[in-house]
Amino acid sequence: MNDPMYVPHFLMRQKLTLMVNRYQIFAANPDGTEGELLAFAQQKRMAFKEQVTFYADESKSRALFSFRARQRLDVHAEHDVYDENGVELGYFRKAFGASLLRSTWQLSAGGIDATGKERRVSIAILRRVWEAIPFLGNIWVPFVFHFDFTDTLTGETVLVSERRKSIRDEYSVTVPDPRLDFRVAASMAVALDALQSR
Repeated sequence: MNDPMYVPHFLMRQKLTLMVNRYQIFAANPDGTEGELLAFAQQKRMAFKEQVTFYADESKSRALFSFRARQRLDVHAEHDVYDENGVELGYFRKAFGASLLRSTWQLSAGGIDATGKERRVSIAILRRVWEAIPFLGNIWVPFVFHFDFTDTLTGETVLVSERRKSIRDEYSVTVPDPRLDFRVAASMAVALDALQSR
């Protein structure tokens, strides 16, 4: 039996590298500062199937959990989250049609079925307009966007990812629902950054 891990608040920071996306995930202290390192994530580059592995630390000597796409190079791809022994914990996918105006994701794990949407429609539209302008869309702008995930049955919030104002990609992630396993929440948080533009 795989015991769920619950972490009510954590912080995620992308490490800047040229060839691969890497993320550090920290427990959040009561004052909102970074606590202990919970996981170090690395996205597999140039893979036909998207994959991100989470390790105990940057030495990458012990894998803790991972997520990977079921399909190859597909904007509709579903991503399964696995524990260190390969047991499935949940899955998520981008709702492509609903994401044309405002990015929308589906998340399922631990008795939860949730829908996550960009909080501010105006920022979602501005991002799309910016990216559509030739040449200008190639200039990086740190749009601050947030996602709110709600349980499709109860309407209660299960996950909130808020991007901090920073040059680097930094996020504060709150998990008000104790049914949502940290490994699934952390996977979804990384996906919101790593897979958002697809």
